[in-house]
Amino acid sequence: MAQYEEFNIDQGADVAVEIHCVNLDNSVKDLTDHTVAAKLKKTYTSDSDGTVSFNSIIASPPTNGIVTLSLTNTQTDALKAGRYVYDVELSFIDSAGDTIIERILEGRVQVSPSVTR
Repeated sequence: MAQYEEFNIDQGADVAVEIHCVNLDNSVKDLTDHTVAAKLKKTYTSDSDGTVSFNSIIASPPTNGIVTLSLTNTQTDALKAGRYVYDVELSFIDSAGDTIIERILEGRVQVSPSVTR
């Protein structure tokens, strides 16, 4: 089950979020051969036109279990002030060749309006 986290984004600012992934026993999760994807949208049922993809990377070395999500100031400037939902998914291909997807984080984002534009 994904962790739930709420955070704030300032409209027109660069944003970076670092996620430290751990296993159930609190050991660092090895992200070797994993990929990560994260998206933000106004509501869960919003159409795909309103979806914003985070720049999502697994930091090197992947054995440290760190994922970094970021949005540029251009991306956040295009967001209307208000509340959004997001989630983050890890995926990998298992030994049987099946793609396994795990949602690791989800929640709400509050976008604060900018005066200086």
